[in-house]
Amino acid sequence: MPIPGITRADHFGITVPDLDQAREFFEDVLGFTYLYRLGPLRDDEGHWMSEHLNVHDRAVSPRIFFFGIGGHAVLEVFEYQSPDQRLEPPRNSDIGGHHLALYAEDIDAAVADLRRRGLRVLGDPTDSKGPHEGQRWVYFLSPWGLQCELVSYPNGKAYFRTPEAFA
Repeated sequence: MPIPGITRADHFGITVPDLDQAREFFEDVLGFTYLYRLGPLRDDEGHWMSEHLNVHDRAVSPRIFFFGIGGHAVLEVFEYQSPDQRLEPPRNSDIGGHHLALYAEDIDAAVADLRRRGLRVLGDPTDSKGPHEGQRWVYFLSPWGLQCELVSYPNGKAYFRTPEAFA
């Protein structure tokens, strides 16, 4: 049985190396809406940080920004300083690897804009097959290496038309 009462995703959190750079990227490139900030988050003497957030006891998050991503979704963006901090972003193949996927009405125009801005686009848009037939996708990287994906399926995906075919 699943956890009772879960009805939707509320927010997603990521850690970035420079919160001001991230705000510029999320607002100016991705069009997210800055909502508010929290912080600092720290415990200089106890174990609150490790007990509640699974980070080093002396880790500090001076500021946390929240961004709206249309509808109900919210992105919580942390900037941490920690004695045991790893500085290399995980790849998708690493445990804990992740990516942020966004829908684009016109994926070709979006990719052209990313390239014009000097962002690294990983290849060209790829046509999906199987349940995702009708979708095109492409990955790109934020300035600090966050893996992002653009997806587009203006005429729908095969799964949505005939879900029983993919059960």
